[in-house]
Amino acid sequence: MKAAAVAEPGAGPGPVPVPVLGGGSVSLAVSSSLNAFRAHKRYSTGLTIAEFKCKLELVVGSPASCMDLELYSAEDELLGRLDCDEALLGSYPVADGCRVHVIDRSGARIGEYEDVSQVEKYEMADSDYEKRPESLRSFLRQQRWGRYDAEGTRRRAAEQQQRRAQEAALAAALPVGARCQVRVPGQPCKRATVMYVGQTDFKPGYWVGVRYDEPLGKHDGSVGGRRYFECQPKYGAFVKPQSVTPGDFPEEDDGLEDEL
Repeated sequence: MKAAAVAEPGAGPGPVPVPVLGGGSVSLAVSSSLNAFRAHKRYSTGLTIAEFKCKLELVVGSPASCMDLELYSAEDELLGRLDCDEALLGSYPVADGCRVHVIDRSGARIGEYEDVSQVEKYEMADSDYEKRPESLRSFLRQQRWGRYDAEGTRRRAAEQQQRRAQEAALAAALPVGARCQVRVPGQPCKRATVMYVGQTDFKPGYWVGVRYDEPLGKHDGSVGGRRYFECQPKYGAFVKPQSVTPGDFPEEDDGLEDEL
């Protein structure tokens, strides 16, 4: 395809873009016979077509030596082929909005460069990674963070064990059938009867199953398909032992018996 000129009046459907040679840049859409997507890039008009192909290689994946290039107008009309590797991109009628279509002649299959599972991946042996001085593992070790904080890990384990022991002691002081008062942070104080004390399947640690005096609970004593105690729906709940205070707490009187 040779450099185009402006069409004479009445000589055709419309003017062909005037070549801009190498004095600037142009925004082009790039499509390929191997891919469904389109990329939008700006290229210098001072590039030779050979240099232009090398840049397109990074966009579409086709080898530069196996490319045929077609130039389309912004209205998607074929303007011609970019078939001279020594010519400047700007010597062709390129303009902002034009599209360059790359036809791959390498024999690759459609979509081959989009399937990342076919890309060979580099894998480093763990022993080699262990020796690298600037790895994330080395940084964590130097900062004593995460699993490399042996002292912190031991301290947290001891604190958790202590909390479990305290929780177990509180649970042991709550006999089943005892009246109690439940104070859960962010909720009003409620009176209840202790119905279950011990460990559960739904969460670790010790839990106290209570039957509230009013329908302020979440279930009927059954959680996750396992029944821990019996009560009416919406009267049952599980709370931590530290939220339960045993004592002589009479059942709530709703005053209905005083009505006539």
